[in-house]
Amino acid sequence: MAREAEGSGTSAATAARNHVGSLLKGLSVLEAFTPERAELSVSEAAALAQLDPGTAYRMLTTLADAGYLARDPATRRFRLTLKVLELGFSAIARRDLRDTARPILRSLVGEISEAASLGVLDGADILYVERVRAGLTRLGVDIRVGTTIPAASSAIGNALLAFLHEDQLARVLALPPRPGSLPEVAVDPTLLATRLAAARRDGFVLNESPFTPGLRLLAVPVLDADRLPVAVVSIAAPSSRASEAEFRSRLLRPVMAAAAEIGRALAAGGTTVAALGPAPQPRPGRRKAAA
Repeated sequence: MAREAEGSGTSAATAARNHVGSLLKGLSVLEAFTPERAELSVSEAAALAQLDPGTAYRMLTTLADAGYLARDPATRRFRLTLKVLELGFSAIARRDLRDTARPILRSLVGEISEAASLGVLDGADILYVERVRAGLTRLGVDIRVGTTIPAASSAIGNALLAFLHEDQLARVLALPPRPGSLPEVAVDPTLLATRLAAARRDGFVLNESPFTPGLRLLAVPVLDADRLPVAVVSIAAPSSRASEAEFRSRLLRPVMAAAAEIGRALAAGGTTVAALGPAPQPRPGRRKAAA
């Protein structure tokens, strides 16, 4: 019995050493957010997580610094961000979008033999949620699920921003993108307005990557029945492979068809995916390299 008690005590001591209380407190703060409680103040989060306000504040600000929460500077309330995608797509509604888009993107890549990606708007960034490579072709960039890229300075972002309502667009453009390893690319407001107007008129964006020299990008938005952006399909290929006119002639029709098919499939399946989350706010965090 003494040996059993000793073993039990040793096991309890080991469990105590392996127990990270601060991590559990942080998780309890994350779990306080629900669809019904999308935004919380410090005091509300403290009460729901059963923490004192000081501890709750430290947890909230740490999670915000890590990119899992965003804070509205006007109301000082916190909300979840889409960075939880990096922890597991099975926990969020974006999984339906990925499952719907994946076979369509695979078919597209099989037809055009170029890499294809699917992105959604996350604050001031485009978040890549699906990626299909063209065989073993390497583009010299690291685009993967979870990669983020500034929406205002990228083709994939401009294609989506062009179809936002004016108030939504203004709100997104007021936010700084997530800081990371990409070089800073200044965006002239007048030039951006011209690009977005052209994207609305044409239904796509085709230009050279501002981040990767020699890489050409074609982006087409996925629109819902009200012509609001749900996501965006993009194709990346070396500029040396073909002229811009040839690139457009060969790829535009199938890429636009794929984007339209994804939109129809989402509508037929009853899936609703908001391109713009509630009141997106600045999110510090680490960015992976992107094109």
